[in-house]
Amino acid sequence: MKLLKILALAATALGALSSSALAQQKLTMWSRSTSEAFMPGLIEAFNASHETQIELQIVPSSEMVQKYATAAAGGSAPDFVSLDLVYAPAFAKSGVLEDLTDLAKSLPYFEHLSKAHVGTGTYDGRIYALPMSADASVLLWNKKLFKQAGLDPDKGPTNWAEIEAAAGKVNALGGDIRGFYFAGACGGCNAFTFMPLIWASGGDILVDGGKRATIDTPQMHDAINFYRDLVAKGYVPESAKTDSGKNFFGGFATDKVGISPIGAFAIGNLVKNYPTVEFGVTFLPGKDGGKASFAGGDNFVVTGGRDNLKAAKEFLEFVYSIEGQTMLAKGGSLPTRGDIAAEAVKSLDERYQIATQAMAIGRTPTSPVYNDIINSSTGPWKQMLNEVFFGDDVKGSVAKAQATMQSILDAAE
Repeated sequence: MKLLKILALAATALGALSSSALAQQKLTMWSRSTSEAFMPGLIEAFNASHETQIELQIVPSSEMVQKYATAAAGGSAPDFVSLDLVYAPAFAKSGVLEDLTDLAKSLPYFEHLSKAHVGTGTYDGRIYALPMSADASVLLWNKKLFKQAGLDPDKGPTNWAEIEAAAGKVNALGGDIRGFYFAGACGGCNAFTFMPLIWASGGDILVDGGKRATIDTPQMHDAINFYRDLVAKGYVPESAKTDSGKNFFGGFATDKVGISPIGAFAIGNLVKNYPTVEFGVTFLPGKDGGKASFAGGDNFVVTGGRDNLKAAKEFLEFVYSIEGQTMLAKGGSLPTRGDIAAEAVKSLDERYQIATQAMAIGRTPTSPVYNDIINSSTGPWKQMLNEVFFGDDVKGSVAKAQATMQSILDAAE
């Protein structure tokens, strides 16, 4: 709850700022280090073609939330921030952010912006954050291993039974080859890649505007049992149990894993750094089919109490132009404007087309206490997953997570 206290202080500090302050000649912007491949170039291109100038500072991803909260509390926050979209509700609730509702709805393509990003940027009926960069979760399969295992290398799995069957055949190749991989000790990774299995099966994680947890459901138990079966049959390497996300590829990049749920970022990484790996990209499926994706990435926010909306709109119009969206795509971010997404990635590897479609259906749970319930290393989501994937008391672990998560949500009201 320390962060929430800092945010409350930040709101007080911002309230003391004059809303009629003169616009700065050079505006400041922070962006987390995961954007380092595309954000500097995007800012440079904007500055070269606009009178408004933005000075960019890259902040380590692990430090961004605390750094921005502290800076806002001390009155030294930057004008703009590219912030992990899951944290937008917490900052919006605190009063730190400028209301972007009118700006957003003035954009003629507003309805085509990522629904997940806009959703997490909306609090109490007002919009406080808009899409900046994006990633979507997808399913990769190794074509070389599929072919060796007697599977069709050009056909990816479309349901859980097909995943398990294909993983089993790849696993049977023997040696250190395994059929499936996931980072078992990473709560954020499994929000990104495991939640879509539940969504595609008709379940959910949060409902009623993020006020009610729905962890203890048949869909959740089915998805857990699916992963448990993969682990029990030896299709998943032992190393998965302790992987906190540092080895997200888990051997896929070295032709040692047959199937891996991961982010679309992996496409560019594999093409550039592991050109010999033959892989396919498809959607994360539900138990009996369907498809879903977790929409990740960053939202653009404006620090409140300053007269920067005109400059913010100028910058966002550049970001959402075909030039801006193409620059983002070439730098490793998926486009955030759906109506021109296909055009923005047309010069890239053709597998990005599947990724843009996954982005179009992407979902993101939204709550001011997302960190406490999902990302925190001591939170109910992470604790539950490691217990249920590799432990014995599935029913008890899920029930405990449901109760703990709901208590955190209730306390935040």
